[in-house]
Amino acid sequence: MIKINVISSNILWNKSIKNPESFINKKIKLINKKNTLYKKNILSCTLLLSGTQEIKQLNKKFRNKNKSTDVLSFPFYEKKHLTKILKTEKKIYLGDIIINFNKVKNKSNSKLFREQLNKLWIHGLLHLLGYTHKKNREFLAMQKLENRFFHFLK
Repeated sequence: MIKINVISSNILWNKSIKNPESFINKKIKLINKKNTLYKKNILSCTLLLSGTQEIKQLNKKFRNKNKSTDVLSFPFYEKKHLTKILKTEKKIYLGDIIINFNKVKNKSNSKLFREQLNKLWIHGLLHLLGYTHKKNREFLAMQKLENRFFHFLK
């Protein structure tokens, strides 16, 4: 089971989505119902809904990149280590995801905005689960799982 603690540090999020925490938690419930992976564990993470300045500062501080981005993920475990502890630990904190409001496309269309938000937090969650996209085969595996999770939301 996956759990996400949602924190909104930018008021613009609440203007676009009435209750971001409720929105994300409804989506997580859909994924948990249909997903056969991670059924024996309680996997949790934090999702920070931020703005451009905050994500730019975090990107500079932790990745030494002085620019804004759409999503950042800070996994607590590398994939090999996570695979091991999934066998022994019931509760596991995966790490943190940050999404930049100003990089979510289609702010004028709430349906498209929500779809884009879903794609970003799913992408961030998969990074916390150890997936990367540095090589083409990794990208394809991650994209396949992203599409699977996104399909669960429909």
